[in-house]
Amino acid sequence: MKQVLVTGADGFIGSHLTELLLRRGYRVRALSQYNSFNNWGWLEQVHHPELEVVCGDVRDPDFCRHICRDTDTVFHLAALIAIPYSYLAPDSYVDTNIKGTLNMCQAARDTGVRRLLVTSTSEVYGTARFVPITEDHPRQPQSPYSATKIGADAIAASFYNAFDLPVSIVRPFNTYGPRQSARAIIPTIITQIANGEREIKVGDLTPTRDFNYVEDTCRGFLAIAEADEDKVAGQEINISTGREVSMETTLHTIAGLMDADVKWVTDPERLRPGKSEVRRLLGSNEKISRLTGWQPQVSLEEGLRRTIGWFTDPDNLKMYKSNIYNR
Repeated sequence: MKQVLVTGADGFIGSHLTELLLRRGYRVRALSQYNSFNNWGWLEQVHHPELEVVCGDVRDPDFCRHICRDTDTVFHLAALIAIPYSYLAPDSYVDTNIKGTLNMCQAARDTGVRRLLVTSTSEVYGTARFVPITEDHPRQPQSPYSATKIGADAIAASFYNAFDLPVSIVRPFNTYGPRQSARAIIPTIITQIANGEREIKVGDLTPTRDFNYVEDTCRGFLAIAEADEDKVAGQEINISTGREVSMETTLHTIAGLMDADVKWVTDPERLRPGKSEVRRLLGSNEKISRLTGWQPQVSLEEGLRRTIGWFTDPDNLKMYKSNIYNR
């Protein structure tokens, strides 16, 4: 059994990735951000004899070295991810996303980690200049969040070029599914409808996105981690479906699946500044398919059905404050 480390394991994608790794026979050390409540986020629901939960912060370089010891592969997902909050607190994004990634790269190098996967985001591309978006697309920092992820990607690439650190930059497009934060468009619509709202507060409905069901995203991470090092080390790799859908179409689909007679109301608080809105995302998955054989398996409609089913469970729904906009 290989020992792996997942940072950001207490979050949305990280908790699903942790579960997948445990199902596949890995021994998982899972990092949950330290807090005085000793709360492990979504890991509170994950129980397995080969799971070791540690609490700490990737902003501390000594702690990063500590958790990387005796580890074969590191999946680095820990980050601040909310775009609206990055407008208010950009300095904290620099600390966590850029400095945290630097700390993890240095720790992986110091402790002899065999493989490091650094999590990027499709937001680094900004509004598509051409589609499908390949890994060679220009970077456009349209928010403080995306700027820090561009910086983190550059740090990771520099460790490959300067020190031969076997790092891959994994770039998921718009992941959705159970446990996602209500700041995102799909859960915010589902939770409002599930709580009986008939006027659903939304932002701009015209942008398009390439939505990945979380199970497919996690399979993409694992496919890259298990691929030949010579194929993926030093590479930036999209995880995308190659299909785009507008926010408006997505919301109508959700309303239809929930049999809800609702109307949409634009909430100014949910609108990005004009030059900051990413108008179009449609990713190419040619590279990941060629290098690993990965292909998306869950259709958008099926993924939405599963997501709706999870959020409408009363025990899950009560954890979300649908009446408050979560930055």
